[in-house]
Amino acid sequence: MEASRVTPLCVFPTSESLGKDVAAGIVERVRRGRKPFLLGCPTGRTPRPIYHALASADLSDVIFVMMDEYLVPGTKGLIWASEREPWSCHAFVAHNFRFQSRDVWFPDPTDPGEYDRRIADSGGIDLFILASGASDGHVAFNSTGSARGSQTRVVPLSDATRRDNLQTSPSFGTMDNVPQHGVTVGIDTIARARESIMIVWGTSKRLTLQRMLAADRYDPTWPATVIHECPVREIVADAAAAS
Repeated sequence: MEASRVTPLCVFPTSESLGKDVAAGIVERVRRGRKPFLLGCPTGRTPRPIYHALASADLSDVIFVMMDEYLVPGTKGLIWASEREPWSCHAFVAHNFRFQSRDVWFPDPTDPGEYDRRIADSGGIDLFILASGASDGHVAFNSTGSARGSQTRVVPLSDATRRDNLQTSPSFGTMDNVPQHGVTVGIDTIARARESIMIVWGTSKRLTLQRMLAADRYDPTWPATVIHECPVREIVADAAAAS
Protein backbone atom coordinates (compact mmCIF):
# COMPACT_ATOMS: atom_id res chain seq x y z
CA MET A 1 0.00 0.00 0.00
CA GLU A 2 1.31 3.44 -0.90
CA ALA A 3 1.94 5.59 2.17
CA SER A 4 -0.03 8.41 0.56
CA ARG A 5 -3.10 6.14 0.47
CA VAL A 6 -3.13 5.32 4.20
CA THR A 7 -6.22 6.84 5.82
CA PRO A 8 -5.86 7.50 9.57
CA LEU A 9 -8.33 5.85 11.95
CA CYS A 10 -9.27 7.43 15.28
CA VAL A 11 -11.38 5.41 17.76
CA PHE A 12 -13.41 6.96 20.59
CA PRO A 13 -15.04 5.15 23.53
CA THR A 14 -18.58 6.24 22.64
CA SER A 15 -20.54 7.96 19.88
CA GLU A 16 -21.06 10.91 22.25
CA SER A 17 -17.33 11.45 22.77
CA LEU A 18 -16.83 11.03 19.01
CA GLY A 19 -19.48 13.66 18.32
CA LYS A 20 -17.96 16.16 20.73
CA ASP A 21 -14.48 15.80 19.27
CA VAL A 22 -15.60 16.10 15.65
CA ALA A 23 -17.80 19.08 16.54
CA ALA A 24 -14.91 20.83 18.26
CA GLY A 25 -12.79 20.25 15.16
CA ILE A 26 -15.48 21.74 12.93
CA VAL A 27 -15.73 24.85 15.10
CA GLU A 28 -11.96 25.32 14.99
CA ARG A 29 -11.83 24.86 11.21
CA VAL A 30 -14.61 27.40 10.77
CA ARG A 31 -12.85 29.86 13.08
CA ARG A 32 -9.60 29.80 11.13
CA GLY A 33 -11.00 29.00 7.69
CA ARG A 34 -12.24 31.07 4.79
CA LYS A 35 -15.63 32.77 4.83
CA PRO A 36 -18.09 31.48 3.98
CA PHE A 37 -17.03 27.99 5.03
CA LEU A 38 -18.66 25.21 3.01
CA LEU A 39 -19.48 22.17 5.14
CA GLY A 40 -20.74 19.05 3.35
CA CYS A 41 -23.25 17.22 5.51
CA PRO A 42 -25.23 13.97 5.64
CA THR A 43 -28.53 13.36 7.39
CA GLY A 44 -29.61 10.23 9.30
CA ARG A 45 -28.56 8.61 12.56
CA THR A 46 -24.79 8.79 12.13
CA PRO A 47 -24.21 12.57 12.29
CA ARG A 48 -26.68 13.25 15.12
CA PRO A 49 -24.05 13.20 17.93
CA ILE A 50 -22.07 15.81 15.97
CA TYR A 51 -25.04 18.09 15.34
CA HIS A 52 -26.09 17.74 18.98
CA ALA A 53 -22.62 18.82 20.11
CA LEU A 54 -22.73 21.80 17.71
CA ALA A 55 -26.02 23.10 19.12
CA SER A 56 -24.46 26.10 20.90
CA ALA A 57 -21.81 26.85 18.27
CA ASP A 58 -21.67 30.01 16.18
CA LEU A 59 -21.88 28.71 12.62
CA SER A 60 -23.16 31.92 11.05
CA ASP A 61 -20.28 31.82 8.54
CA VAL A 62 -21.11 28.27 7.42
CA ILE A 63 -23.00 27.14 4.32
CA PHE A 64 -24.32 23.62 4.87
CA VAL A 65 -24.02 21.68 1.61
CA MET A 66 -26.43 18.77 2.05
CA MET A 67 -25.68 15.51 0.31
CA ASP A 68 -29.05 14.28 -0.88
CA GLU A 69 -32.84 14.20 -0.68
CA TYR A 70 -35.56 11.66 -1.37
CA LEU A 71 -37.61 12.25 -4.49
CA VAL A 72 -41.32 11.60 -4.98
CA PRO A 73 -43.56 11.92 -8.07
CA GLY A 74 -44.85 15.44 -8.79
CA THR A 75 -47.02 16.88 -11.53
CA LYS A 76 -43.99 17.53 -13.75
CA GLY A 77 -41.67 14.74 -12.68
CA LEU A 78 -39.69 13.87 -9.56
CA ILE A 79 -39.58 16.51 -6.81
CA TRP A 80 -38.15 16.83 -3.30
CA ALA A 81 -40.03 14.97 -0.59
CA SER A 82 -41.99 17.44 1.53
CA GLU A 83 -40.51 18.85 4.73
CA ARG A 84 -43.76 17.66 6.33
CA GLU A 85 -42.59 14.07 5.86
CA PRO A 86 -40.62 13.22 9.02
CA TRP A 87 -38.18 11.04 7.06
CA SER A 88 -37.25 13.70 4.49
CA CYS A 89 -33.82 15.29 4.59
CA HIS A 90 -35.41 18.75 4.73
CA ALA A 91 -37.32 17.65 7.87
CA PHE A 92 -34.09 16.32 9.36
CA VAL A 93 -32.45 19.72 8.94
CA ALA A 94 -35.47 21.52 10.43
CA HIS A 95 -35.45 19.27 13.51
CA ASN A 96 -31.72 18.75 14.11
CA PHE A 97 -29.96 21.95 13.08
CA ARG A 98 -30.13 23.99 16.28
CA PHE A 99 -27.52 26.49 15.21
CA GLN A 100 -27.37 29.60 13.10
CA SER A 101 -25.94 29.21 9.60
CA ARG A 102 -25.26 31.32 6.51
CA ASP A 103 -27.38 29.04 4.32
CA VAL A 104 -28.43 25.42 3.71
CA TRP A 105 -28.20 24.00 0.19
CA PHE A 106 -29.84 20.94 -1.34
CA PRO A 107 -29.25 19.51 -4.83
CA ASP A 108 -32.08 20.36 -7.24
CA PRO A 109 -33.50 17.34 -9.11
CA THR A 110 -34.51 19.54 -12.04
CA ASP A 111 -30.87 20.56 -12.64
CA PRO A 112 -28.59 18.35 -10.53
CA GLY A 113 -25.44 19.33 -12.42
CA GLU A 114 -25.90 22.91 -11.26
CA TYR A 115 -25.01 21.76 -7.72
CA ASP A 116 -21.45 20.88 -8.68
CA ARG A 117 -21.08 24.16 -10.55
CA ARG A 118 -22.46 26.10 -7.59
CA ILE A 119 -20.02 24.39 -5.23
CA ALA A 120 -17.08 25.07 -7.56
CA ASP A 121 -18.10 28.70 -8.08
CA SER A 122 -18.16 29.13 -4.28
CA GLY A 123 -14.61 27.84 -3.92
CA GLY A 124 -15.32 24.17 -3.18
CA ILE A 125 -16.29 22.24 -0.07
CA ASP A 126 -13.91 22.89 2.82
CA LEU A 127 -14.89 19.85 4.90
CA PHE A 128 -17.18 16.93 4.09
CA ILE A 129 -18.69 14.91 6.94
CA LEU A 130 -19.48 11.45 5.56
CA ALA A 131 -21.54 8.48 6.71
CA SER A 132 -21.77 4.95 5.32
CA GLY A 133 -24.64 2.53 4.88
CA ALA A 134 -24.36 -0.55 7.07
CA SER A 135 -25.20 -3.28 4.59
CA ASP A 136 -23.88 -2.03 1.23
CA GLY A 137 -21.50 0.81 2.05
CA HIS A 138 -23.57 3.44 0.26
CA VAL A 139 -22.55 7.03 0.87
CA ALA A 140 -25.27 9.62 0.32
CA PHE A 141 -27.38 7.80 -2.33
CA ASN A 142 -24.34 6.44 -4.16
CA SER A 143 -24.98 2.71 -4.11
CA THR A 144 -22.88 -0.25 -5.26
CA GLY A 145 -21.45 0.32 -8.72
CA SER A 146 -21.33 4.13 -8.59
CA ALA A 147 -18.60 5.40 -10.88
CA ARG A 148 -15.56 7.20 -9.44
CA GLY A 149 -16.24 10.16 -11.73
CA SER A 150 -19.94 10.48 -10.87
CA GLN A 151 -21.30 13.89 -9.97
CA THR A 152 -24.61 15.16 -8.60
CA ARG A 153 -27.48 13.31 -10.26
CA VAL A 154 -30.88 11.66 -9.84
CA VAL A 155 -30.56 7.95 -9.04
CA PRO A 156 -32.81 4.96 -8.36
CA LEU A 157 -32.40 3.77 -4.78
CA SER A 158 -31.23 0.18 -4.39
CA ASP A 159 -33.21 -2.20 -2.19
CA ALA A 160 -30.22 -2.44 0.18
CA THR A 161 -30.11 1.35 0.58
CA ARG A 162 -33.87 1.50 1.09
CA ARG A 163 -33.69 -1.21 3.77
CA ASP A 164 -30.90 0.66 5.56
CA ASN A 165 -32.94 3.87 5.43
CA LEU A 166 -36.01 2.10 6.80
CA GLN A 167 -33.87 1.09 9.78
CA THR A 168 -32.64 4.67 10.15
CA SER A 169 -36.12 6.23 9.83
CA PRO A 170 -38.80 3.96 11.32
CA SER A 171 -41.35 6.67 10.43
CA PHE A 172 -41.43 5.11 6.95
CA GLY A 173 -43.39 2.25 8.47
CA THR A 174 -42.74 -0.25 5.67
CA MET A 175 -40.45 -0.62 2.68
CA ASP A 176 -43.35 0.30 0.40
CA ASN A 177 -43.22 3.84 1.82
CA VAL A 178 -39.48 4.36 1.19
CA PRO A 179 -39.07 6.40 -2.03
CA GLN A 180 -37.46 4.66 -4.97
CA HIS A 181 -35.46 7.65 -6.21
CA GLY A 182 -33.22 10.32 -4.77
CA VAL A 183 -30.98 13.18 -5.83
CA THR A 184 -27.42 12.84 -4.57
CA VAL A 185 -23.96 14.32 -4.76
CA GLY A 186 -21.57 12.08 -6.69
CA ILE A 187 -18.44 10.21 -5.73
CA ASP A 188 -16.34 12.84 -7.49
CA THR A 189 -18.28 15.63 -5.73
CA ILE A 190 -17.20 14.14 -2.41
CA ALA A 191 -13.60 13.44 -3.44
CA ARG A 192 -13.09 17.06 -4.50
CA ALA A 193 -13.57 18.37 -0.94
CA ARG A 194 -10.44 19.80 0.66
CA GLU A 195 -10.90 17.55 3.68
CA SER A 196 -13.24 14.69 4.62
CA ILE A 197 -14.09 12.76 7.78
CA MET A 198 -15.93 9.44 7.61
CA ILE A 199 -18.03 8.80 10.74
CA VAL A 200 -18.71 5.18 11.75
CA TRP A 201 -20.30 4.18 15.04
CA GLY A 202 -22.38 1.36 16.49
CA THR A 203 -22.14 -2.40 16.13
CA SER A 204 -24.12 -2.32 12.88
CA LYS A 205 -21.22 -0.45 11.25
CA ARG A 206 -18.54 -3.06 11.93
CA LEU A 207 -18.73 -4.45 8.41
CA THR A 208 -18.47 -1.10 6.66
CA LEU A 209 -15.48 -0.14 8.80
CA GLN A 210 -13.78 -3.45 7.96
CA ARG A 211 -14.44 -2.94 4.25
CA MET A 212 -13.05 0.59 4.32
CA LEU A 213 -9.93 -0.45 6.23
CA ALA A 214 -9.34 -3.32 3.81
CA ALA A 215 -9.20 -0.90 0.84
CA ASP A 216 -6.64 1.71 -0.11
CA ARG A 217 -8.55 3.44 -2.93
CA TYR A 218 -12.09 3.75 -4.25
CA ASP A 219 -13.84 0.40 -4.73
CA PRO A 220 -17.23 0.73 -6.49
CA THR A 221 -18.47 -2.41 -4.74
CA TRP A 222 -18.32 -0.43 -1.47
CA PRO A 223 -18.84 3.30 -2.18
CA ALA A 224 -17.77 4.43 1.31
CA THR A 225 -14.21 3.70 0.22
CA VAL A 226 -14.37 7.12 -1.47
CA ILE A 227 -12.79 8.35 1.77
CA HIS A 228 -9.43 7.10 0.41
CA GLU A 229 -9.76 9.44 -2.60
CA CYS A 230 -10.04 12.61 -0.51
CA PRO A 231 -6.82 14.67 -0.28
CA VAL A 232 -7.00 15.13 3.51
CA ARG A 233 -9.02 12.43 5.23
CA GLU A 234 -9.74 10.52 8.42
CA ILE A 235 -12.02 7.71 9.56
CA VAL A 236 -13.51 8.28 13.01
CA ALA A 237 -15.18 5.36 14.81
CA ASP A 238 -16.47 4.40 18.22
CA ALA A 239 -15.34 1.31 20.11
CA ALA A 240 -18.47 -0.63 19.18
CA ALA A 241 -17.81 -0.28 15.44
CA ALA A 242 -14.08 -0.95 15.84
CA SER A 243 -14.37 -3.98 18.12
